[in-house]
Amino acid sequence: MSRVGPQPLPDEDRRALAALHACGYQVQDIQGIARDQRSFAVRLPFRRRVLASGVRFASETVELGGGAFTIAHTLGLDLDAVRVEAVSNADGFHLRDQCATDRAIAAVNGAFSYISDDPAHQPAEPCLDFCCRAGSTVSLPTVTKPAFLVHGGRPTVRTLPANGTLHIGDRSFCWVGSKEPGASTATENGTLVVFGAANCRIRYADHPRTGFIRYVRPEENVTPRAGSVVDAVASGTTAGDHVISALHPGGGADLFAGSFVLRADAAHARELRLGARVRLHSIAGLSAGQLSSGVSLGPSAADAAAGRVPAYDESLGVSPFRDVRYARTLVWTTGREIVFRIYDGAPLTDSFRGVSPAEAADLLDREGIAPSDAYHLDGGQSSKIAFRCEGSTEVVGNLHYLKWPQEPETEFRWRGTEGRLLNSCFVLRRI
Repeated sequence: MSRVGPQPLPDEDRRALAALHACGYQVQDIQGIARDQRSFAVRLPFRRRVLASGVRFASETVELGGGAFTIAHTLGLDLDAVRVEAVSNADGFHLRDQCATDRAIAAVNGAFSYISDDPAHQPAEPCLDFCCRAGSTVSLPTVTKPAFLVHGGRPTVRTLPANGTLHIGDRSFCWVGSKEPGASTATENGTLVVFGAANCRIRYADHPRTGFIRYVRPEENVTPRAGSVVDAVASGTTAGDHVISALHPGGGADLFAGSFVLRADAAHARELRLGARVRLHSIAGLSAGQLSSGVSLGPSAADAAAGRVPAYDESLGVSPFRDVRYARTLVWTTGREIVFRIYDGAPLTDSFRGVSPAEAADLLDREGIAPSDAYHLDGGQSSKIAFRCEGSTEVVGNLHYLKWPQEPETEFRWRGTEGRLLNSCFVLRRI
């Protein structure tokens, strides 16, 4: 009678285990990370490094009480010595790869983007609300939110109202975000109303291997129907501008079809023609031509702690600002300095799950950082910092990350150093 012994580990799992052991994580089974992440609950000693002139990095263990803790990874930069920009890509990228260029010093995960587990139904522009890419505004905001902007060569973090002006043909239009107060009647006076991927609704369903999947129903992922309107889909071109690629009298435009959708009252829709060029003129009073990069941000630490998050809705699925511990990334400015911080955590542990919104605000306040001046970036399994040090690229944050199985695959794949595929990040470069 033959005896079946333990099956050899796949080469990929063996390499992953070796990499984790080298980092100090005594993981015994890559597939088991999907059920138990306690091996990542490791307290780290304080360490500080200077990565380049004007760039400092520090890691420290922060005790939260009751045996719980988080690891705070902090990256600070002097804007007189380093340039920071918001980098985005509709096709996605891995954060570590952003450190590959000679002048790159570090990269931090970016803002909230559309995420689902259905590869067949994805938006043309996944960055939610405002996004400016390489000098071209590719996505307009649907609601007032904080934003990181590089305007006239100067980076700033500020509230960005969802309004502005644009030209179609020979006519200038005012526009307003579809989630702004009064947007439902704004078209009556000739104002255009902006819809986009941020108007979608993420749904959840059970999955036997991963526990759940996120998806959007295509049939309901359209602009509201109304008999007196015309919806124009604006799609990006290789030249960096936009043209009207589809018209939908009565509404019902696919929210994912283009960069954004412009709604006009039928009486004011003469210029909305197929192929017409859409030229963005201003956003919240800022000249669109002076914007070189930028993205919408999450709420301030103070607003998230107080539950003031109505602008962050069903396009994110389950709210990341619930009163639960969660890995979080934040950004704030102080004078000529910008600081990024990760509060790291792994959800399938007893003691190392990150921080709640209230804990994040409290920890900042203890350091003398006003929670109203620090803003959430995408958190959870997106939270990550990559940086160059002594000729190699190091990564911190979410080293437990697994890529979920895709049909017909059945195995999880460790991607702790690569991390989740991102659509935006912040890159620090030498001036």
